[in-house]
Amino acid sequence: MKALLYENSLARQAATMLLSRFSPSAFVGPLSPMRLRDIAEPELPAEDWVVLRTRLCGVCGSDYKQVFMNGAYDNPMTAVISFPQVLGHEVVATVERIGCGVTTRSVGDRVVLNPWLSCATRGLPLCEWCEKGELAQCRNFCRGTIDPGIHTGNSRHATGGFAPRLPAHESQCIPIPDEIGDDAAVLADPFAVSLHSILHWPPPPEGVALVYGCGTLGLLTIAILRAIHPACRIFAIARYDHQASLARQMGAEVVIGHRPVERIVETVGRELGVEVQKPWRGLPMLNGGVDCVYDTVSAPETLEVGVRVARPRGSIVVTGVEPPKRFEWTPLYFKELSLIGSNAFAIEKFDGRRQHAMEWYFEFIRSKAIDVTPIITHRYRLEQYREAFMDCYDQGNSGAVKVLFEYGTADEL
Repeated sequence: MKALLYENSLARQAATMLLSRFSPSAFVGPLSPMRLRDIAEPELPAEDWVVLRTRLCGVCGSDYKQVFMNGAYDNPMTAVISFPQVLGHEVVATVERIGCGVTTRSVGDRVVLNPWLSCATRGLPLCEWCEKGELAQCRNFCRGTIDPGIHTGNSRHATGGFAPRLPAHESQCIPIPDEIGDDAAVLADPFAVSLHSILHWPPPPEGVALVYGCGTLGLLTIAILRAIHPACRIFAIARYDHQASLARQMGAEVVIGHRPVERIVETVGRELGVEVQKPWRGLPMLNGGVDCVYDTVSAPETLEVGVRVARPRGSIVVTGVEPPKRFEWTPLYFKELSLIGSNAFAIEKFDGRRQHAMEWYFEFIRSKAIDVTPIITHRYRLEQYREAFMDCYDQGNSGAVKVLFEYGTADEL
């Protein structure tokens, strides 16, 4: 079958970095680490695994940041991945084949993928984190029956949704209610990421939240805040006009452009009626500010602005991933801010009940009439991957937010 295979080739990486100085299309060119290749059909690593037939797969920001080589070689996460990879973990699929040890899924089930490759998927006794349902903190990402990888798409054995078929452990397959369509279901993974950050670090009652970045995670964060914290004021910072429009549609009260950054501080100060303090040099700081910053970009610039617009003892919740760089962070200690990392999702508690974040998403669709499908902007067949990734690269001109790969029927595959 055809799949987008990503190889850990230093020669290809070097050639791509050199050629990308002349054209960004080099990131998906013939010399890039990722190419459309013929690969073998999925094998089952153990008897309790299944083969899924992909229906839709979203392109996550982590996917295209890897393709665009937007990272650092000393990133410690390289210790828990293996190559070659087939990326793609935002998967809606149909169960096509089951192992003889599968007891919870049947052929024909329509499911969304919970991508974490934690203890159960590796045939291991549950560690203390997996016992609590905190799969993203599993202690065993490099052990067990499959090669290292934290989630589907970055383990050599657990190939992802940038292919028409992929393997999955039965515990990774969450049934989709019949009344929920594929378009809504494919957003379960990023929705769960944003939901986790809000449930664990919520704004105070009738507080003020600032959502930094209006890509997929930012827009979903706005929608969730509006649904479960309706008294909260929501400010958003958007880079592009199409993102700003969607931010308002999702429920943001105030939308601010991302540049110049001085305007962000001044606008937040004006909206809240707090003093803007101007230093000898550099960016101003608020004497007061917002209660929570949900930073879905997490670049040095966004963190620097965040510590300046957050109120004393406010919180900055980081869900984005960008390469590190120095920034002036004195307000972090001065305001006694909480800087919090928020990783993926888990079994989440809400309204006194616990269930998987993706199951909460399906429940919210029905009970709170949440519809976040307007953020789906582009659809491509897998063989059109170059166009898909270049639209992610140039979001200002393409108007892209959530880009999908869609697959045909089983006969077409």
